Amino acid sequence: MNAKAPAHRNIVVLGSTGSIGTQTLDVVRQHPDRLSIVGLAVNSSLEKLQQQALEFNVPNLAMGAPSNEAATAGIPCGQEAVLELCRLPEVDLVVNALVGAAGLRASYEVLRAGKVLALANKESLVVGGDLLIPMSTHETLLPIDSEHGAIYQCLLGEDPAEVRRLWVTASGGPFRGKTRADLAQVTVEQALAHPTWRMGSKITIDSATLMNKGLEVIEAHHLFAMPYEKIEVVVQPQSAIHSMVEFSDGSVKAHLGTTDMRIPIQFALSYPERWEAPVEPLDFRLLGSLEFAAPDTDTFRCLALARAAGSRGGTLPAAMNAANEVAVATFLAGNCPFLSIADAVEAAMDACDVEPVESLEQLEEVDARARAVAAKYLNR
Repeated sequence: MNAKAPAHRNIVVLGSTGSIGTQTLDVVRQHPDRLSIVGLAVNSSLEKLQQQALEFNVPNLAMGAPSNEAATAGIPCGQEAVLELCRLPEVDLVVNALVGAAGLRASYEVLRAGKVLALANKESLVVGGDLLIPMSTHETLLPIDSEHGAIYQCLLGEDPAEVRRLWVTASGGPFRGKTRADLAQVTVEQALAHPTWRMGSKITIDSATLMNKGLEVIEAHHLFAMPYEKIEVVVQPQSAIHSMVEFSDGSVKAHLGTTDMRIPIQFALSYPERWEAPVEPLDFRLLGSLEFAAPDTDTFRCLALARAAGSRGGTLPAAMNAANEVAVATFLAGNCPFLSIADAVEAAMDACDVEPVESLEQLEEVDARARAVAAKYLNR
C-alpha cells in the first residue's frame, strides 16, 4: 500500500436506497470525520432519497426515472442528471451501486472524469470491461463485491505473474444440492431465501441460479487481468471465506470475515488505510467447520453459460447479461419458471453476432437486441 488516502473524501452514492447504498451510508455514519456525501442518486424512491439527503445534508440529488413530484421538489431527473453527479469537481469517489446494465455508463463517466470508482455494479465490467479497464488503474477502480474485494486484498504486494489460480467462493445459494427436477417448481419466495447474505432481489436470484458466480468470473478476468483457465469457482456454504488466491509455490491466501457487506464497502472507501469496522468480528472459536465443493454446472447452467460468454468475449457477455436481466425480472413477476432463466439466456447467446467491443452505443444496441430475444423466448 504505497498510496496515501486523502484526509477526507467527498463521495457520491449511486443507488443509495438499495442494499449496497444503504450499507454505504452506514459506513459514512461511522466515519463522519473522514467521509462526506455530496451526491445521491436513486431510480425512483423519492421519499427515501429526501430522508437521506436531510440526514447527511447532501446538496446534489438525482433520480433516474422521470418524476413530476421530484421535478417539483427541484430534483433533476433522467440518466444525464445521474451522470452529472459523477462529474462534480468536488467529488473524490463514486460508489456505483446501480442495478443492471444501466450502471455501465455511470462507471464510464466516473473514470473519464478522473474520479475513483468503488464498483458494486457487476454489469459494468461484465458488459463493458473491455472499455473500462484501459481507463482505470489499480487505485482508481476498487471492487465492492466481497469476492473481488477479497482477491484484491490477497493480491496486495504480490506479483500477478506468480498467481496459479483465483478461487472465487460461492455459498451455493438456497438450492445447493438440489436437482433440476427439484428446481422445476420453485417459487419466487424460495429463490429469495438466501442462506447467508441479505441482498437485493435481482442479485439474490442470480445467486440462486449461480449466474452471480458466472458474472463474478468475468469481473475477475477483467479486474485482475487473469485468463479464464486460472479462475475457478468453489462452493463454500458458510460464506466465511470470501475468496482465495493460489500461488505458483502452492501457497494459498484466503480472505475471511463476517458476512457483512460493510467490510468490503469500507475498504473501498478507506483504501489504502484500514479503519475501525462497524461490524462484529469473526470468532473462529464459534465458526465450526468449513466445507468446500465443486459447483454443479449441469443443474445450475447459468454459471457455465456465463463462463462460456466470457471466454468467447466481445459483445457476447453483453447479450448474456441483458437476457439474464429480462429473465430474472420475468421470474420475479411470476411469469416464467425458475429453470427458464438459463434457457432464455442461452437463446439470446445463440442469436448474438459476436463482435469486438467498440463503444457504449454498440453495447447498448446489443443489449436491446438480446432483451428482445429473451422476452420473445419467455413469452412464446
